Amino acid sequence: MFGKIGRNDPCWCGSGKKYKNCHEMFDTKIQKAKLTGHIVPPRNIIKNEEQIEGIKKSCVINIAVLDEIAKQIHEGMNTAEIDKIVYDMTTDMGGIPAPLHYEGYPYSVCTSVNDQVCHGFPSKDVVLKDGDIINVDCSTILNGYFSDSSRMFCIGNVSPEKKKLVDVTKEAVYKGLDEVKPWGFLGDMGQAVHDHCFANGYTVVREIGGHGVGLEFHEEPWVGYNSKKGHEMLLAPGMIFTIEPMVNMGGVEIFTDKKNGWEVYTADHKPSAQWEIMVLVTETGHEVLCY
Repeated sequence: MFGKIGRNDPCWCGSGKKYKNCHEMFDTKIQKAKLTGHIVPPRNIIKNEEQIEGIKKSCVINIAVLDEIAKQIHEGMNTAEIDKIVYDMTTDMGGIPAPLHYEGYPYSVCTSVNDQVCHGFPSKDVVLKDGDIINVDCSTILNGYFSDSSRMFCIGNVSPEKKKLVDVTKEAVYKGLDEVKPWGFLGDMGQAVHDHCFANGYTVVREIGGHGVGLEFHEEPWVGYNSKKGHEMLLAPGMIFTIEPMVNMGGVEIFTDKKNGWEVYTADHKPSAQWEIMVLVTETGHEVLCY
């Protein structure tokens, strides 16, 4: 995994710094963890300062687009209108909607309503009604750098049960975030998310999770929320990934629409909620890049 490199050679991360002044101590910690049996991050997912700055600029667009959706979303709006706002604003700001044509996905955004878990297709036929909850999942490419985040929106008079689901899911994301620390483990975050959801009577989808992101749309690691503290990948400075649990009011079972192969629903048709943030592991803790 770790090739021979001299202390005065340029660092493998591409920073231009000498190895001894950049990632030598980092590699020592990684190697020690690997020898004790832990899963360690590959070098290709560790971002340098230049890459992080590029990713942050992509995040600026993603956040601005979701802020605009927050201003405009309303009862009576169809989800195709949301798709148009995302496409127009992203491209006007110099970006590209990352979902558009990704593995055949035909839209610029995912709009998942009520019992849709994720990957909901925007449509003129899907009109937001009083009492709906919707997840708007937005992803942006700018100069080759990727950003990704999603938010829940409550339409009109949402029932207390749905409102609690939305709120608890967001709380769980930030409880997970509290556990994102350098040289901790991805499972620390995952267990915190799961425990909070479970304590409130909810289930967390197992088959679909978060992911590394930044240089590609989906990178290592795969991020689950049914994990245990002290397990999964070692968290190292320079890693960027999403925290995006999909939380069901009812059972954990889900299914995918056979006609389009994308839209995912709860098997019992009870509501599901998801918030997604994008986090950088730093030397001292973490930084939220996108929300």
